[in-house]
Amino acid sequence: MCGTYPEVSVEAGMAGTGTFLCGLDAAVAVVGGKWKPLILWALSERPRRTGELRRELDGVSEKVLIAQLRELEEDGVVRREVFAQVPPKVVYHLTEVGVQLDRALGPLGDWGEQHMHDIVARRSARPAAAARPAR
Repeated sequence: MCGTYPEVSVEAGMAGTGTFLCGLDAAVAVVGGKWKPLILWALSERPRRTGELRRELDGVSEKVLIAQLRELEEDGVVRREVFAQVPPKVVYHLTEVGVQLDRALGPLGDWGEQHMHDIVARRSARPAAAARPAR
């Protein structure tokens, strides 16, 4: 999979500058982060306001959510629509690229559903971090 394609350099000045080794590397650069796949999942159902996303994604702070939304917008995955009203209204939508990315993540989500119980069991059986020797 990776390593069979020529490396593609990223323009200087773009977020996450560097070199992509393959398409998977590029895709992970876009969806990397705890909240981005969940944001895509929520927006795939319908456009949402920031507050709706924050309530739906239990545990995300407003600061992190906004940062992740901005990164997704910069990558062309999400479109931010601002309505000129008081109070201001901002709605986030998936772009066509975002819809394609969401479809591509579908099989990964299916794999997670299929293996979720095993993953939880294995992770529960791991020694606690406090029991591990300090480095």
